[in-house]
Amino acid sequence: MTPDRIWQPLVAELARWQRAGRKAEFWLRDDDAVDPTPALDRLLDLTGDFAVPVTLAVIPAQTDGKLVVRLDAAPHATVAIHGWAHRNHAPKDQKKQELGAHRPREVVLDELARGLSRVTGLHGARAVPMLVPPWNRIDAGLVSDLRSTGFTALSVFGPPKPAALAVINSNVDIMDWHGTRGCRDHGLLVQAMVAQLRRAVDGGEPVGLLTHHLVHDESAWLFLERLFAVTARSEACVWLPIRTFIDRAPR
Repeated sequence: MTPDRIWQPLVAELARWQRAGRKAEFWLRDDDAVDPTPALDRLLDLTGDFAVPVTLAVIPAQTDGKLVVRLDAAPHATVAIHGWAHRNHAPKDQKKQELGAHRPREVVLDELARGLSRVTGLHGARAVPMLVPPWNRIDAGLVSDLRSTGFTALSVFGPPKPAALAVINSNVDIMDWHGTRGCRDHGLLVQAMVAQLRRAVDGGEPVGLLTHHLVHDESAWLFLERLFAVTARSEACVWLPIRTFIDRAPR
């Protein structure tokens, strides 16, 4: 299938939104930022070229001032808190999890508080008090304590569940984690975005794109470039910063 035909379903869906006088909303979360790297430069340059706000989930225990300096030149980037050290504490026969019930609750919450303090101290107003759990997993028993720890939002992957704070989830992951570990088929990704937009028409969540710049193959970069180009040509599409969703979430 030619590239134009692959993207036609999204073009048609956005045209439908335009005829209805509505605006399709997209947002972008990229996980595992730590240091300036060529891959991060590529992500920041690409999103900057298309004026796409990006939320970087930063690993607090592994980052320092070098990332601060790099992001000073990328005003379209926001940082969230990606756990503490992105370290697995689950047994080998269970899915990886840093924020599970495998350690004392007080220990996990203390790490999260340290992570929030460290990232906020480094990045100031660029930081948002949003927790992005490593591997998109967090013990349900911890969620009720996140607000008292200083967080105002939580972001994992999939449909949001009711919580005592804003939940802004990603819902389209571009990576094929269980197969090639490269980018998913572009046509399937387009289908996933169109399906999410059709749910959004009826009050569902906006398209929350999830990326991991450190492991992107060329197909992943090509997908992002084409997506940004397609959405830039539509008057019925807008890429929004994460603060927009946090601010309008029910309190």
